[in-house]
Amino acid sequence: MQSTTTECFKLPVRFGMGGVPLGNEFGIITEKAAHATLEAAWSAGVRYYDTSPWYGLGLCERRFGSFLHTKDRREFTISSKVGKLLKASRQNNAKEYFPFTPSPNDVAFDYTADGVKRSIEDSLQRLGLDALDMVFVHDLSPDNPYLPSAWEEQFEIARKGAFPALTRMREEGIIKGWGLGVNSPEPIMKLLEVADADVCLLASQYSLIDHENALHHVFPAARAKGVSFVVGSSLNAGFISGSQRYNYGKENYQIPKSIIEKREKLREVAGRHGVDLRAAALQFSSTPDIAAALIVGAASEQQIVADYSSLQVRIPADFWAELKQRKLIEQDAPVPA
Repeated sequence: MQSTTTECFKLPVRFGMGGVPLGNEFGIITEKAAHATLEAAWSAGVRYYDTSPWYGLGLCERRFGSFLHTKDRREFTISSKVGKLLKASRQNNAKEYFPFTPSPNDVAFDYTADGVKRSIEDSLQRLGLDALDMVFVHDLSPDNPYLPSAWEEQFEIARKGAFPALTRMREEGIIKGWGLGVNSPEPIMKLLEVADADVCLLASQYSLIDHENALHHVFPAARAKGVSFVVGSSLNAGFISGSQRYNYGKENYQIPKSIIEKREKLREVAGRHGVDLRAAALQFSSTPDIAAALIVGAASEQQIVADYSSLQVRIPADFWAELKQRKLIEQDAPVPA
């Protein structure tokens, strides 16, 4: 039985634009194209933007800031990340992380209280804004190969430093909420035991392809603590909509055969019902009651408009029924009405 003892954190908007592509994660995007993508998002009605110092090592924050600092701050919600500090260096190794970024920065992991404060100040300067709404402690996770020591050791640093510092900032009204931004469930489950978080960025963990663990383990534990989720990478870094990559990392082009086969089965059912699989995937990931918002990365004007519009498309109930009948999604997974 699901616990409803604590009301979960809510956001004023339900759809947002994620910043990974505009950090040149997957290829070179020009300044002109990045601005046009943001302009298209705003014109379509997008009012939540999620970024990070990590995305292109400062590139995404600069691009978001160049656009958003001209808008009325009361009209949009923005989140960024902490845990990584950037410092310009002529001998920087930025291209080891992001081959397509022009960033001049090196990166240093820092999950201390002082590191969090410095990270937020730096982000606000790059963004040209006076405040963040939400802050996610970033990539404090077993799948992060760049951490300077085991993730559990870095988590302990954050438990003593970053977590209480962010809680104080929330209590002082500096931010509205905080949590983790990770690609794996273990840190979130651990966070729920040791800190008073509000909202976590759940990336690559609740999609048509992969959602069983989040649905049956992470969501119930979070509900009991009043923690909600911003759901990210519901297309598994574009895989569901056709990209030849699955999630993130240098080896994301090595896609397991079983994952490819599941996509083909999903496409087959979608084709039979006349359903756009991208629209189905986005709606599926945004449906759980604990999903405060959905964020989708976009590399072009057409992409962000199509993603935003996908949430308005009506999908027949028979489509969802067949997915459950064929055991392509969990029997108890919530689906759009």
